[in-house]
Amino acid sequence: MRLSVAVKSAFFLCVLATVAFTASAQQNYPSKPIRIITPYAPGGSTSILSRIVGQQFTEAWGQQVLVDNRPGGNTIIGTDAAAKSAPDGYTLILTPNTHLIVPLLQATPYDAIKDFSPVATIAVTEQLLVLNNQVPASNLREFIAYAKSKPGQLNYSTGGTGTATHLAGELFGMLTGVILQHIPYKGAGPAVVDLMGGQVQASFQSSLNVVPHIKAGKIKAVGVSGKARLSAVPQVPTFTEAGLPDFNVGFWYGILGPAGLPKPLVDMLSGELSKLLAMPGTKEKFSQLGVEPLFTPPDQFGAAMKIEMENFAKIIKTANIKLEN
Repeated sequence: MRLSVAVKSAFFLCVLATVAFTASAQQNYPSKPIRIITPYAPGGSTSILSRIVGQQFTEAWGQQVLVDNRPGGNTIIGTDAAAKSAPDGYTLILTPNTHLIVPLLQATPYDAIKDFSPVATIAVTEQLLVLNNQVPASNLREFIAYAKSKPGQLNYSTGGTGTATHLAGELFGMLTGVILQHIPYKGAGPAVVDLMGGQVQASFQSSLNVVPHIKAGKIKAVGVSGKARLSAVPQVPTFTEAGLPDFNVGFWYGILGPAGLPKPLVDMLSGELSKLLAMPGTKEKFSQLGVEPLFTPPDQFGAAMKIEMENFAKIIKTANIKLEN
């Protein structure tokens, strides 16, 4: 009996010590550099956004923030590293909503929802339907009519099979009855180059990738997703204005931690992101990247991820999208 009491007492003391240590660690956070993983190669929008976020964390807490580019495996390598990291707030991941699409197309060693703690969204960018200048259509209705007159004869380019731009093209076909041939490229860059060169007639692209070419007159845009026109190209009407209110295919960029990230740390990180997005200079910085600030707190972000993943799954199933090797 005495041994049992002693064991229980030791266990109780151990639990108290663990709780005290955890609370102390959170109170002293951050006491070492923070790592933000991006599952893409350096130089892209996620890397740039990671550095902006990192600068805010550094100024707030005086700790260095390291941007860790982990490309490869269709984003799986970097995302898995984040999922398997310790839930202590020192490893985060900044990713677009492609995070939700990849597991729907191939096996992943992580669950996109269960293995992550949502912290906040930080930015959103819309998709545009852009056309080669030789396509005889000056607006969305004209393009739909033209495409229907040539079923299956027009090509549209994207940055790859299973990307958000690919799903946008499939959704467009489902909503309009238009039949376009998907031409996947290894990245948005070559997809846009071939659009300008006339190898493909259309493309679905994020505003970040095409706004400069639209302004230069190298391609033309006939529609943009979202509730409002883009300030960078205000002449381009929304899909809603053209009669397609269900064409909701914007990109978000968000910060996630591994599952089990303590709520005090989540709230702390989310609070700093909220401050960053409220700063007057942030909108200007983001606009130069073709994105807009968008803050969604943890609980709402998590709920939205679940709904969006279900919507992506419906599109993939209906369109019978398969990941190409």
